[in-house]
Amino acid sequence: MTGDLSETPKGSRIRISFFGLRNAGKSTLVNAFTGQPVAIVSDVAGTTTDPVSKAMEILPLGPCLITDTAGLDDEGPLGEQRVRKSLDVLATTDIAVWVVGADGGDETRARSLFDAECAGRAISVLEYRRGDSVEELKRRIAELRLSETPPGLLDGLVAAGDRVVCVCPIDESAPKGRLILPQVQVIRDCLDRGVWCAVCQPRELPGVLSDVACSLVVTDSQAFGAVSDAICRFADGGGKAPRLTSFSILFARQKGDIGEYAKGLAAIQTLRDGDMVLVAEGCTHRRQCNDIGTVKIPKALLKMTGRKLRFSFASGGAFDFGDGADRARLVVQCGGCMLTRREVMLRISRCREADVPIVNYGMLLAAANGLPIGDVLA
Repeated sequence: MTGDLSETPKGSRIRISFFGLRNAGKSTLVNAFTGQPVAIVSDVAGTTTDPVSKAMEILPLGPCLITDTAGLDDEGPLGEQRVRKSLDVLATTDIAVWVVGADGGDETRARSLFDAECAGRAISVLEYRRGDSVEELKRRIAELRLSETPPGLLDGLVAAGDRVVCVCPIDESAPKGRLILPQVQVIRDCLDRGVWCAVCQPRELPGVLSDVACSLVVTDSQAFGAVSDAICRFADGGGKAPRLTSFSILFARQKGDIGEYAKGLAAIQTLRDGDMVLVAEGCTHRRQCNDIGTVKIPKALLKMTGRKLRFSFASGGAFDFGDGADRARLVVQCGGCMLTRREVMLRISRCREADVPIVNYGMLLAAANGLPIGDVLA
């Protein structure tokens, strides 16, 4: 969901995370870095027990999410859990800062673990020694060139002066008084490119197509059937049919791997009675009636396969295949508007390594409506 429309979505922010031993001064640095009392500061080792994040802007780098973590030398059963939670932050981190404490504690084991995790994820690493200039650290971070910049949502699909129609159903599952984040971001991308953008509901699309010579229609995946029918009728009447895709598929192009999703789509027909399907959403919105993840995706899969499938559901950062008889045989991943490309690609990588097929919401619903996938991948 959109949250505060004045803020850059977390999924579009550069993630900068701070690591080190207990009492190295990470929290003090985070507070100085953000200019706000984000983290609790104390001389007691282990004061920070869970990751703490703060959104801010660093020019010329842009919108960022700053995260403080617990010390990687924490001890005992609870300490081990804190260390794991800290290392889990690396799954979404673009730039990692190792904070060297003033007391010269033995960093060897923790630093080796940290370096290995960062190397495996191609994360940029900087080192900060307690007492160094915070402004100099900001300058060094701002000068970094990240290894991968996600493409724009509409890259290669439109040019300045083109016309796009966004179909945004306002039904019982739509948030009151606002649009959902994927719709907002696509509309903004149109404006940034000098593309003329019209917004309508499915029932209004026939009239819009008659009035607007558009080159692309972007729909909510749940409305694929009605929107496709409207475009076909328009073409049968002599109109030039625009290309069709969905908000979810645009995000799949930007943040995911279309080829891997296509394999997952093909694997749907291999499902058998009793198989478990994991439906994974990146956001944590309250489930509505006719919710896409818990209602419409399962309904579509049951119809497509004719099998008696079982379903598990994950939201936010949760992503667990399960085990034994409850191990997922297919993952259905949302577009990922609230996730970074790094997070989505990590999920795809985990699925590949575990030999679990993964498919995108939009691609699945397009196939469920009988649409040729090649035609809606834009």
